[in-house]
Amino acid sequence: MAASQKPKQLPIYAYLSDAAVERYARKTREGMFDLASFEVFWQRHHKFLEDAGYLLRPRYRPNWKPSWIGTNLDPTYCEDSIMLETYQVMDATRADTNEVVTIKSFTKDTQELQIAQFFSTFKDPMNHCVPVHEILPDPFDHEKALMVMPYLQPCNNPQWSTLGDVVDFVTQTLEGLTFMHRHRVAHCDIATLNIMMDAKPLYPEGHHPVHLNYAPDGLHRITPLPRAGRSIRYFYIDFGLALQFQPGVTPTALGIVGRDREVPELSDTVPYNPFKVDIFALGNLYSQEFEQKYTNMEFLVPLVELMTQREPTQRADAEQLLLKWEEIRRDLNKSSFRWRLAPKGEPAIERVLNDTVAVAWHGINHLKSLVS
Repeated sequence: MAASQKPKQLPIYAYLSDAAVERYARKTREGMFDLASFEVFWQRHHKFLEDAGYLLRPRYRPNWKPSWIGTNLDPTYCEDSIMLETYQVMDATRADTNEVVTIKSFTKDTQELQIAQFFSTFKDPMNHCVPVHEILPDPFDHEKALMVMPYLQPCNNPQWSTLGDVVDFVTQTLEGLTFMHRHRVAHCDIATLNIMMDAKPLYPEGHHPVHLNYAPDGLHRITPLPRAGRSIRYFYIDFGLALQFQPGVTPTALGIVGRDREVPELSDTVPYNPFKVDIFALGNLYSQEFEQKYTNMEFLVPLVELMTQREPTQRADAEQLLLKWEEIRRDLNKSSFRWRLAPKGEPAIERVLNDTVAVAWHGINHLKSLVS
């Protein structure tokens, strides 16, 4: 995510010694920083996307030349040396609004487009499915298209830091699951990687879309604000494996698919209920991300147990789980929402120190919010 910023003086570590300048010049000539093959795909689409109102980063401009050539700048601290990490997905900036968006290349003959567009028609606070801004035809491949969506980042980067962060995440993801299931859609690939967040409130001056811990210039390291007291919204993404069923049709599926291979009933030969798979996968996510990692997660145990029963018919459905969670949440002491998430196995002395630091930072951030 980018935002307008005042120019900053380059730090000393951004400059190379004379010997290092020659070494990096040689590595550049040898192709160390060349576009990867999947990056060439996006460079090829640069003009088309620009005409459609979307600007790619300088690295993907036609005839791009590295900005550090002929200088004593360290290439690793030059923004245009930062490579794309996911071949199907590119960040871009809307020319008219300066909003950072995500553009995904996908094959049109799947349910992904249909389901994503279906959910985008709903204005419901329980809808936590990533919205689709626009679908662009791929000018070079009629079997593919380009899906424009909001720019989001991984739900666990930065990591959750307070009990309230966990409560908010569970609330929103259970709401989103209930919403999908109400509309007869099973996601079929629920996992941490497929839940993203709009984290703009954590980065008032923006961040680089690939190197999240750096400013938009890719050079200056930044620290995100804590989630507590800020409106973070979570979204389910990637409906490539999703299934939608008509009313009255018994929901069944086949195949060992999805990122969570611990779902016990997955099979290539025995049909299973994909809605129950979603329930297990989300419960397993809660267990792995929170219950197994941190202390004071006892309140999650009843919910996780309802979701991860080995026998699918013994698992509660999404509506029942949301009601159960609302009951659990009502019984939680609101003052505990500020508690720091303490890793299991953390030494007692270290825990006291970390708790003290956490309280101090909470006070500082509270004062900052009052001042701003």
